[in-house]
Amino acid sequence: MADQMQLDRLQSGIEGWNAWRKANPELEVVDLSKADLIGADLRGANLSGADLSGVNLSGADLSGVNLSKADLRGANLRGADLSGVNLSKADLRGANLRGAFLIGANLRGANLSGVNLSDADLYGADLSDADLYDAFLRGANLSGADLRGADLRGAIR
Repeated sequence: MADQMQLDRLQSGIEGWNAWRKANPELEVVDLSKADLIGADLRGANLSGADLSGVNLSGADLSGVNLSKADLRGANLRGADLSGVNLSKADLRGANLRGAFLIGANLRGANLSGVNLSDADLYGADLSDADLYDAFLRGANLSGADLRGADLRGAIR
C-alpha cells in the first residue's frame, strides 16, 4: 500500500513534490503502490524508481514525467497521456496501457511483457531493447517507433 505521507505530498503539488525528491536523495523507496490517482495531473513529476505497482492512473496526465526504473507492474494506465515520458528501464509487466498516448516516449529497455497496448499511440516512441514478449499491440500506432533490439516474440499485432 502507498505511503500516505508520500501520496499526500504528491497530491499537494508537483513543484513541492519535485523539491522534496531533490532534497531527499537518500530516500530509497517512494511507495505509491495501489494508489487511486484516476485522472490526476502529474505533469513534470519526478517519479523515477517509484513503486507504482497496481496504481490506477487511468486518464491521468503524465506528460513529461520521469518514470525511469519505476515499478508499474499491473498498473492501470488506460487512456493516460504519457507523451514524452521517460519510462526507460521501467517494469510495466501486465500493465494496462490500452488507448494510452505514448507519443515520443522513451521506453528504451523497458519490460513490457504481457502489456496491453491495444489502440495506444506510440508514434515516434523509443522501444529499442524493450521486452514486448506477449504484448497486445492490436490497433497500436507504431509509426516512426524505434523497435531495434526489441523482443516481439508472441506479441499480438
